[in-house]
Amino acid sequence: MSRKSRIWIALWVVYIVWGSTYLGIELAGETIPPFYAAGTRFLIAGTLMLGIVAWRRGTAVLRLTKAEAASAAVVGVLLPGSNALLFLTERQVPIGLASLIIAAIPLWVVLLRFAARERPDLVSVTGLVVGFAGIALLVRPGGDSGSLFYLLLTVLGSFTWAFGSFLSPRLPVPRDAFAATAYEMLAGGVVLMTAALIAYSPNQLNPAHYSARSLFGLAYLIVFGSLIGYSAYAWLLANAPIGQVSTYAYVNPVIAIALGAIVLGESITWRIVGGALLVLAAVAIVVRRESRQDVAAEGASFGGAAGSEPDDLVRTDGHTGELAAGRVAKR
Repeated sequence: MSRKSRIWIALWVVYIVWGSTYLGIELAGETIPPFYAAGTRFLIAGTLMLGIVAWRRGTAVLRLTKAEAASAAVVGVLLPGSNALLFLTERQVPIGLASLIIAAIPLWVVLLRFAARERPDLVSVTGLVVGFAGIALLVRPGGDSGSLFYLLLTVLGSFTWAFGSFLSPRLPVPRDAFAATAYEMLAGGVVLMTAALIAYSPNQLNPAHYSARSLFGLAYLIVFGSLIGYSAYAWLLANAPIGQVSTYAYVNPVIAIALGAIVLGESITWRIVGGALLVLAAVAIVVRRESRQDVAAEGASFGGAAGSEPDDLVRTDGHTGELAAGRVAKR
């Protein structure tokens, strides 16, 4: 099989798996309390990934300095915490709409760069304005869109994920991307599980009360969303141009909207179509622009990195690493 064919297979794995995790979250949240479902997901996925890293790369890459452990904990609380909000809000917000709000993560990253006095160019700023106009259209309450409170909570989840992605390349996180992600998931899982044990009664935490459909959704998130999806994504970062890899940011919502309509019977209104066009166009503009700028600045093409180790590319110090950072913990 040619390298080009492998790239497209891996891309479609990321497209379909990460696009379908919104449905997985909806199914898991039907009978499992949100924080408990999210905490369980990240504790199990983080433990499995830690074991895989130790098996494939040895235990040396798992060693942490105090600064790395603290950074992994901070990012871990932000990223899985953002995902936990999605477990909560999808009970009230259609998954197609939620996926579009979450798709605005690259726009929040550009806004955070602007706040940090890193000046994006006019094209990125234009994309920012167009994208947030789409978000404003989407969160306007009415019809089947859910309550304004849960819509705004979904926006908060999008921002929280972007903030974690923005901080990640600026903190001394572990160099190995898989080890870092495992520690982040474990940190987030511990915090979420603690919150679940405080917030929910023993009766609510009894697995006997969970439907087979919810347990299937949770298992899907752990195995496909967190392990298979991320492995495909990390391989792509080492073998494909970053602009091509980043297309998942505007393909995933299309998959989520389609699944919401087919499986859950969610309606696709003109407002969702209009908001989708604005948000996805803005994300496409920003991601492509930032990717081109980073490749030009580094003087190298990701397309020629076929022999590189994934962890050399997954966590970059450039802005592309932030924009492509919708990684395993959210998915």
